[in-house]
Amino acid sequence: MKMTKKMREALTGYALVSPWIIGFILFMAYPIYYSTYLSFHKVTISADGIVTEYIKGDNYKYAFLSDPEFVEKLLLFIKTAVGMIPIIIVFSMLVALLINQPIRMKGLFRSIFFLPVVITSGEVINELFSQGATAIPLVEKYGIIEIIKDNLSPAWSSPIISLIQQLILILWFSGVQILIFLAGLQKVNKQVYEAASIDGASPWVSFWKVTLPAIKPFIAVNMIYTTVDLFTNSFSDVITMIKDNMFNLTTGFGYATALAWIYFGVIFVFLLLILLLFRNNDDVNVRPRRRRA
Repeated sequence: MKMTKKMREALTGYALVSPWIIGFILFMAYPIYYSTYLSFHKVTISADGIVTEYIKGDNYKYAFLSDPEFVEKLLLFIKTAVGMIPIIIVFSMLVALLINQPIRMKGLFRSIFFLPVVITSGEVINELFSQGATAIPLVEKYGIIEIIKDNLSPAWSSPIISLIQQLILILWFSGVQILIFLAGLQKVNKQVYEAASIDGASPWVSFWKVTLPAIKPFIAVNMIYTTVDLFTNSFSDVITMIKDNMFNLTTGFGYATALAWIYFGVIFVFLLLILLLFRNNDDVNVRPRRRRA
């Protein structure tokens, strides 16, 4: 059978894509399936190997109804993340706006803000926490933490205190977001600013009418990146709890994978809300009206 040109092109395409397909099946699809399988089983490691016992959705029921720590830690981290994400976005945008101005040594400032992203790791962050390097002296000096505890209920005071205690770390993790905003700001046509200035627009009006709409896609990218970065960082109490349950003789891998899937579901909801928030109305297909004869 003689191969046509279209068949040869199709085989070439499949050959080029096949390494990715094989890698996805081995390193993504199978782990996803197996972790889902374990989440519905009680996993016991014995001398005979890994023994699984099907328990339906008991792991998920235990996480929400019986575990005294998981729901509390999850809600606390969600509240803290809701406060962290806007602060990181606003701070990185302000720094990017300043660096984007016609100043000398722009590259040096970019390197300074991006350096913590390069040198920090999970162990470094944990050591900073243990040594109190992320604390703010003014907060301790004026007893702001005690004031918050005395005037707010634990449901509100806990995330606010957690946010204040990690404020330095939040600003430290803004390097990638600053670079993304810089890339967006440098794509804005300078002639638009000149036209706005000629029309009498102030810098504040130019920011709201020109800059902000132009970098809206970059805000969405930064919010997605920040959400994933925060939820998968080593200082998350939920991730620590998942790792601890993996080696717990009572709960084990089955319960840990159930917690991981619940955590993934929360992250997915966050990302979905961000995508809905920044959905472009121009992408909605509107059927054009027929012209009357």
